[in-house]
Amino acid sequence: MYPEDLLYTDNHEWIRVENGTAVVGITYYACDQLGDLVFAELPEEGDEFGQGDSFGVIESVKAVADFYLPVGGTVIEINEDLLDAPEIITEDPYGEGWVIKIEIADSSELDVLMNSEDYQAILD
Repeated sequence: MYPEDLLYTDNHEWIRVENGTAVVGITYYACDQLGDLVFAELPEEGDEFGQGDSFGVIESVKAVADFYLPVGGTVIEINEDLLDAPEIITEDPYGEGWVIKIEIADSSELDVLMNSEDYQAILD
């Protein structure tokens, strides 16, 4: 349920690092807590954020929640499909439901993130 090749935050975001680029999304747990998603607000390409900064908003029938960036960096791509169909996030949170891609500013910030086992431990 929580892929081992990802890193996680206690705000329920995940990050996959590929050659200095990071793909960011929200976990299955976050999707389950939010329920049916109805709206996503995402940043613009080129926007810069620090580690822990809010970079967007997701709205469900139950709640509104911010997306938080696991590491600081510059947005290089957003998942534009989510603007018309935010439910993709809950249908495939670790695949087609990714939210943004960033160029990582400081890879040492990855050191404070959790692996899959540690993330699952905070959910119990």
